[in-house]
Amino acid sequence: MGSQRLSVVVTRRLPAVVETRMRELFDVELRDPDSRMTREDLAAAMRRADVLVPCLNDQIDANLLAQAGDKLKLIANYGAGVDHIDVASARQRGILVSNTPGVVTEDTADMTMALILAVTRRIPEGLAVMQAGDWQGWSPMAFLGGRVGGRRLGILGMGRIGTALAKRARAFGMQVHYHNRKRLRPEQEAEVEATYWDSLDQMVARMDVVSVNCPHTPSTFHLMNARRLKLMKPSAVIVNTSRGEVIDENALTRMLRAGEIAGAGLDVFEHGHEINPRLRELPNVVLLPHMGSATVEGRVEMGEKVIINIKTFADGHRPPDLVVPGML
Repeated sequence: MGSQRLSVVVTRRLPAVVETRMRELFDVELRDPDSRMTREDLAAAMRRADVLVPCLNDQIDANLLAQAGDKLKLIANYGAGVDHIDVASARQRGILVSNTPGVVTEDTADMTMALILAVTRRIPEGLAVMQAGDWQGWSPMAFLGGRVGGRRLGILGMGRIGTALAKRARAFGMQVHYHNRKRLRPEQEAEVEATYWDSLDQMVARMDVVSVNCPHTPSTFHLMNARRLKLMKPSAVIVNTSRGEVIDENALTRMLRAGEIAGAGLDVFEHGHEINPRLRELPNVVLLPHMGSATVEGRVEMGEKVIINIKTFADGHRPPDLVVPGML
């Protein structure tokens, strides 16, 4: 693209330092006020921009891409996951897609560990009593949870976040197990003292805690379906900070209500912000509003990666975080 200043449309508000740097480098259109774009808004933005900077709740499918004009050349996604973008259709239209991998690894692993502790130690129940002013003082049998040390943690998806979680779990004295598309190298397994299972069914049946850390792809949709959830021990808990579509949410809700699974910690949901209302009623379920990567540092680093991808493309080079269909 040479020295030409690209026209960039950002679909949501980003940290001020990121927006300021974008304005210095590009002809950028920022979102104000911070509201989600409609499909019509997105289609119009894709017709007038060289680069679109969407977020995970902007669904960019083949039909929407068909409405993009010839001007759009890059979708620089603000986030690591790209399951909301039809990457193959974009490539067919000559539109590149980039993402921001790696920068949310530590933050998401922190939140996953926090959810494990919150569910097993019944932290929300304690908070609710304190906030209601109903605490009557210490009692030997009140709010008894379970010790995490010595428990078996089964990690579904041993990528960056899964590996970071494994290190944290080992520090808490948990026994780490994992199922992954490909087995780790021996030295990687040894670093976190992880046990590999080629059968997901066999792993989940033996775990005390199951953590979902794999991306959402056609092959992982409802990977934790009703049949597989029923393999879990009644005393086990499940945590998800990856993508809600990996778990059959209705089946999970039924089993939690029936006492067939001891608890759940969910930061993501199958239908976005539309959560099964029966999940809200359960005291053994911790629900968070997709906070896994919500740190100031993480959001700024995501923005910096977006800027690098756009600037590299503007200079006529391949964006460093280019996404191709074969990666998905």
